[in-house]
Amino acid sequence: MSTPLIRLRDIRRIYGEGESEVRALDGVSLDINAGEFVAIVGQSGSGKSTLMNLLGCLDTPTSGEYLIRGENVGLLGHDELAATRRRTFGFIFQRYNLLGTATAGENVEVPAIYAGMPQSARRQRAGDLLERLGLGDRLDRKPGQLSGGQQQRVAVARALMNDPDVILADEPTGALDSQTSKDMIGLLRDLHANGRTIILITHDPVVAQAADRIITIADGQISDDTGTREQTLRPATTEPAVTRSDASLASQVWESIRSAFRSLKANIFRTILTLLGVIIGVAAVVGMLAIGEGSRQDVLARFEALGSNLVFVRPGAPGTRMRGSAIATLTLEDAVALADLDNIIAAVPSRSGQATVRIGANDYRTSIEGVSQDWPLAMGRNVLYGSFFTQKDMDQRAAVAILGTTVADNLFDDRKSAVGQYILIGGTPFEVAGVVAPLGASSFGQDQDDIVVVPVTTGMMRIFGQNYLTSISIAVEDTDIVDQTEEVARQLLLQRHGTEDFQLRNTASLLESIDETQASFTLLLGSVAAISLLVGGIGVMNIMLVSVSERTREIGVRMATGARRSDIMIQFITEALVVGGLGGLIGVAVGMLASLIATSSGMNAVITPNPAILAFTSALLTGLVFGYMPARKAARMDPVRALTSE
Repeated sequence: MSTPLIRLRDIRRIYGEGESEVRALDGVSLDINAGEFVAIVGQSGSGKSTLMNLLGCLDTPTSGEYLIRGENVGLLGHDELAATRRRTFGFIFQRYNLLGTATAGENVEVPAIYAGMPQSARRQRAGDLLERLGLGDRLDRKPGQLSGGQQQRVAVARALMNDPDVILADEPTGALDSQTSKDMIGLLRDLHANGRTIILITHDPVVAQAADRIITIADGQISDDTGTREQTLRPATTEPAVTRSDASLASQVWESIRSAFRSLKANIFRTILTLLGVIIGVAAVVGMLAIGEGSRQDVLARFEALGSNLVFVRPGAPGTRMRGSAIATLTLEDAVALADLDNIIAAVPSRSGQATVRIGANDYRTSIEGVSQDWPLAMGRNVLYGSFFTQKDMDQRAAVAILGTTVADNLFDDRKSAVGQYILIGGTPFEVAGVVAPLGASSFGQDQDDIVVVPVTTGMMRIFGQNYLTSISIAVEDTDIVDQTEEVARQLLLQRHGTEDFQLRNTASLLESIDETQASFTLLLGSVAAISLLVGGIGVMNIMLVSVSERTREIGVRMATGARRSDIMIQFITEALVVGGLGGLIGVAVGMLASLIATSSGMNAVITPNPAILAFTSALLTGLVFGYMPARKAARMDPVRALTSE
């Protein structure tokens, strides 16, 4: 005799232990041959559903031996059991177990997805099956738009999708009216006539009469078996070839993406709330980094406006924190000596302080800067009206002054009219020789136009009353050797002073320090914004966990139709990535829009590709990381419990 399609030997399925032990199956032995139509009959609690789960490889026995075509099922792993279900069994459930967000055609296609059938072939076969079952015009209808009988026919088409050897029908008429029940029984007979092996699980003896063999089960044991009538065994008819293999990763991901969008669309309000967390996080990262970059460029631009070729000499030994004006180490002679060095365009001495400027009844307190005639050349400042003072004015200690535009605006109705007029500085009359062009605020917010410039020699004698300098600004000709020039200047001052009672710093090193500081500030802004992205990720995980709980039966259906644990894992991780990716794209757009609005409002926000790429990548990683635990939970579900969940 040929080997039975299905063979069970002394199968036991025990739940619990001790006093709570339940023997759902207790020593069941059974052979089912290919081509039989078998009905397994029993009352509720008899063990028939447990037997069906074991036959369909949804559950494993506690002990005993289960063979399919001579292969011991008990030795198979999770993925091998999934492959066996996919290739051998087609399930027809009492409650249909259709995916509510998918169309009839998409529901029928599910088993073929995990069998690796190409999309075009799946659609063609699903359409053909539904046409044969009288639902050709319902291909694009969702389960909620179909009657009970129509939904059950969709379930039958799904069971036939992979051309299985065995149809397992669990109470297929339990939720149908009498006429639809007769139609369903007739359909099962037709399938049997075409060579299918039919295993019908029912509690109704009348329904069981449709089968050629009736097995009665009670208290976990077979109480009666009418046996097989040889004439009922029919050869299988030729079916269109069906691909039987594992789905490729690319097809799994594509189908998971489609499923993800169906799921998101089905719960649109919840989806919006979930996406909102990711969108806010990504937009905050993009916007904050854009503002940080704009701030960095502003600061660097303002310092560069001072001249990238400057070396500053300050009084006081390195590390001294005293105010420069209180340290008397730099002199005019130092500036003259420095000006004679190679690669130096000018060495501008500077003495600064505060004083009240008056014209008529108008008083204005401002900064007074005593400098040399080379100040415009070294500092890149141009005269707007009038002219700058000369070397002769320096030598004669002339009482001439150059006004910043802020001072000119506060003392005169018209800037240009200030030239040639006299003002009092500390009670000493000074002729206004010119008005310097505006420069704006410094990187520290100081108004660089709130200044009066006088010859340093005049300032020492008539305003400050002291003959030492606040600083010396050296303009270098070749910036490529600025460090060497700085060292030469240091050696000269050491020779002149006999000790290092001064400090030198070039603009390049200042810009580098400022750049590092601003980069840290930008990183801080990005880190603060990333916290909101983390909160969005927690929201994704929460929603995915809720989704897993809500879709437990769907997970069971997918496992029953051949999905492996890895298939379920990929599906839910992909869905989390879709949420993260979609939220990331929208968030990047919102962040860029917010940056443009900030720029139009006067704030400098510089949009660069890197923050957008970083934020979008972070959103994807957020979906991956926070989607892993829900996906793992879904993949490890027990198929039987998942199918029976409410």
